[in-house]
Amino acid sequence: MTERVLVVGGVSRSLINFRGPLLECLRERGHEVLAAAPEDDNAAVVRQGLCAMGIELHAVPMARGGTNPVRDLTTMRALRRLIREHRPTTVIAYTAKPVIYAGMAARAEGGVRFFPMITGLGYAFTEGHGLRRRVLQRVVRGLYRRGLAGAETVIFQNPDDQALFHELGLVPERAKSVRVYGSGVDTHRFPRLPLPDAPVFLMLARLLADKGVREYAEAARRVRAIKPEARFLLAGPVDPNPSAIGRDELERWSAEGAIEYLGALDDVQAALAESRYYVLPSYYREGTPRSILEAMATGRPVITTDSPGCRETVEHGCNGMLVEPRSSKALADAMLEMLRMPGDAVERMGEESIRLVRERFDVRRVNESILAATGL
Repeated sequence: MTERVLVVGGVSRSLINFRGPLLECLRERGHEVLAAAPEDDNAAVVRQGLCAMGIELHAVPMARGGTNPVRDLTTMRALRRLIREHRPTTVIAYTAKPVIYAGMAARAEGGVRFFPMITGLGYAFTEGHGLRRRVLQRVVRGLYRRGLAGAETVIFQNPDDQALFHELGLVPERAKSVRVYGSGVDTHRFPRLPLPDAPVFLMLARLLADKGVREYAEAARRVRAIKPEARFLLAGPVDPNPSAIGRDELERWSAEGAIEYLGALDDVQAALAESRYYVLPSYYREGTPRSILEAMATGRPVITTDSPGCRETVEHGCNGMLVEPRSSKALADAMLEMLRMPGDAVERMGEESIRLVRERFDVRRVNESILAATGL
């Protein structure tokens, strides 16, 4: 049965980079597809790309950070208006604000099947102290409860988030709950790349404290004191999030030689090709980090934390190492251990990364699971 499907994202570029294969698959199955996202810096290019796929992009006002009630009310009203005008039969939303406000809008308009995808919980669910974070946690949990109230099936990317949402009573009793292996990675777009011999580490992430950026910089200092030939690349955009890393810190790390900051990259292939090891020391409550999957697809051994979302990507000692979150010492120790490994052992880890991607994280497998969960 042909349906009209509205897909809502929080960043326009993600509709192509993360959800492009899913949108194409929906179109191939004969569904009419609409997309919605904020009118951000990339929206014009994304609109052209989606148009070539036969998909119209609708602009929805949406502030990425914070919980400003006036701005968020504007977002929900815009989504209600969009649903009322185009009458989708199904709404799929991913990331926090699209899930919350598209869920509220779909329920308010009625007659719409709603499928939220929980792609990570972020700052509001990260362990931390302080009144501000406690208040934010309470507010965001209440919003999720309202946003998910009309969901038919809630789709998670890791078992920790799935268990937490059920424990907090955020998933309505009548809704199904399923888990898929992240957003998936396109192995054609991210093919195997030769491992260079040079001892180069790479971290790709939004520049947030909770992503483990400071631990990465401190671990780099520790490792370079023993292995001064090691290099540590860092790429990613500066972020408006409350836990963002400031430019002054970046400049200080670069000046002392601990980190080589590459800026925000539109294409990460060159950085991956230059690296021998991939690192993401996040404790941000990831869904399943896309950057790790991309690195794995190219054949990189991975060092990441034993924390929700990250731990699902690494079999310790097989395709990489899991380390204690928030510990620059544990991270440095793992880096040094990797540097001391024989070359063939590192190569084997890279091959295991490729195997795991093909078995679990290939975007085609993931999309089949999503389409099965939504009945599309």
